[in-house]
Amino acid sequence: MEPSAARQWPAVDRRLSGSGAVRPRVSCSRELELKTTLRELVIYIVFLTDLCILTFGMVSMDMYYLNKVMSHLFLEPSSSEDNRSGFKSIGSRADFWRFAEGPLLDGLYWDKWYNNTTLTLQNNSHIYYENLLLGVAQIRQLKVRNNTCSIYPYFRTFLEDCYSEYRYRAEDRSDFGLRNESEWKYTSATSLSPWYWGSVGLYSSGGYMFTLPKSKQESVEKLVFLRQNSWLTRGTRVVFIDFSTYNANINLFCIIKLVVEFPATGGALTSSHIYSVKLLRYITYYDYFLASCEIAFCLFIITFIIQEAIKIVKLKKEYFRSAWNWLDLLLLVVSILAIAFNIYSTVEVSLLMEELLSDAQVYPDFYFLAFWQVLYNNMIAVNIFFAWIKVLILKYVSFNKTMTQLSSTLSRCAKDIIGFAIMFFIIFFAYAQLGYLVFGSQVEEFSTFQNCIFTQFRIVLGDFNFETTEAANRILGPIYFITFVFFVFFILLNMFLAIINDTYSEVKADFEVIPSQELQIRDLFRQSCNKALVKLKLKKPEMDTNPAGESLERKDISKLSNGDSANEKSHLKLSKLQKGKEKLCQQYPSTEDMDSVTAQSYVSTAEFQQLFRYTAELEKELNNTNAKLRRIMKSMQKLKDTSGKTAQ
Repeated sequence: MEPSAARQWPAVDRRLSGSGAVRPRVSCSRELELKTTLRELVIYIVFLTDLCILTFGMVSMDMYYLNKVMSHLFLEPSSSEDNRSGFKSIGSRADFWRFAEGPLLDGLYWDKWYNNTTLTLQNNSHIYYENLLLGVAQIRQLKVRNNTCSIYPYFRTFLEDCYSEYRYRAEDRSDFGLRNESEWKYTSATSLSPWYWGSVGLYSSGGYMFTLPKSKQESVEKLVFLRQNSWLTRGTRVVFIDFSTYNANINLFCIIKLVVEFPATGGALTSSHIYSVKLLRYITYYDYFLASCEIAFCLFIITFIIQEAIKIVKLKKEYFRSAWNWLDLLLLVVSILAIAFNIYSTVEVSLLMEELLSDAQVYPDFYFLAFWQVLYNNMIAVNIFFAWIKVLILKYVSFNKTMTQLSSTLSRCAKDIIGFAIMFFIIFFAYAQLGYLVFGSQVEEFSTFQNCIFTQFRIVLGDFNFETTEAANRILGPIYFITFVFFVFFILLNMFLAIINDTYSEVKADFEVIPSQELQIRDLFRQSCNKALVKLKLKKPEMDTNPAGESLERKDISKLSNGDSANEKSHLKLSKLQKGKEKLCQQYPSTEDMDSVTAQSYVSTAEFQQLFRYTAELEKELNNTNAKLRRIMKSMQKLKDTSGKTAQ
């Protein structure tokens, strides 16, 4: 039986794209598209390199170590004998005063050396002898009004006071206590001050506040006075302790916020935020190098804005139908916001420094800048992430065979994955609701619906404490765990993997059968390097180079045997076509003109794939017809033999 077309065509295609080094299906439009893409790729890589230098220039390993030593000083117990004095061990209002009058003041005021000799630091405190305490510390509380909750009628005779959980409308702003100092009067905050999102509420930036004196002894006396006059009341819902330090050795500010929440249930919850940020930007030579990178970054952004504006004018509504264009706009908006914040931060820090130097008895509110600096860093991190995804993986995916297989796999199985995802999340959320309702009141991992979702993802990954659910409910706990693992882990996840594997096998089979004739971007890199070496006179120019960057050497043609004269003629014809295509590329530089001219001479990849599939189907039909004809011939031969025997 003759070789099938499916076996012949790839061999012919390999002969045309292998030793002959001629690729007739690469059009001029494809070459220009690749060159434009290569140019854009180089520009984007330079832009991303500049952006990475700026981002990583704002962070260092010293930030982690500074946060660590501050956490050890203020959050850990002061001694192994009295663990109740630590910040994390606060469980009541009495514990708060014990911490404030003990470990807090010991950590803020360092007036003695390790051998108990007195330090002469001009009334300034240096924490760990290296970190200057900026100004003074501030303590602030927020309260709620009495009778802000509803009491059941049967209990009104037993309960006269009722303080609800914290809400902005239920906040108490009236004077209380001695009413003679600022700590007894409500102080409103500026509109730009960020609110604090705590464990049980969202707290405003105002409140009853006071600052600690510069002397440790005076601070102790003030805290004792406030404790004796009941500065903390039943209506107190949160207390903030804020202070800032500066380390000149590493040029870092450390802004510390200690939070103690007093929920309506009673008791206390603690949390803390320690931010190490670089607010003074231009000191060393490296900082000035970063300043030059910032200028280059601004120039890149201006160039990209002009480029996107030109695209919008040309494409109009078609521009907004592409997801890549929306991603470009998002990156531009985030970059513009980053530039604006950088300018604002530099100006605001200089103003705060002037205020601090003028009066060392005030609290410098660096938390505002630190909070937005952290958001700025997060914003830039997300910006870099999407930029790298766009440039190196998604936008240029068509120039790499492996990435093309990946994108084809995901696009081909998208509908199956969407249908599977609907079924998966219905079951997943059903189990999350079951866990929240059954274990929510006793197990921390199921205390909220969001925690249930994260806990179930941890179960899938194998990170889960089974004893907690079993202790909460000895019957439903094991049933919940076993059924969830069986249905979600063993069935649904394996179905998901089966969909991906099956689709990837199909795509890989298609890529193996249909050879790729597209020009790879690495060919352009090699061609550009060769041209650069030739201009530098480090390499001799090649005799004849086709658009794919592969030379057609004479020695390869001379080695052709007499029996390969047909192949030689085909190679010569193809080389003539390539030369004609080069002339067309010079005469018709635009993509539309080239496509219209070369459409009659070249076959696109899609057309080739369609013809190949049609040929494969035709081959199957011919094989079936041939088999039927053979069966008919055998039947006729048997009938003929039978009739001959009968006649005899």
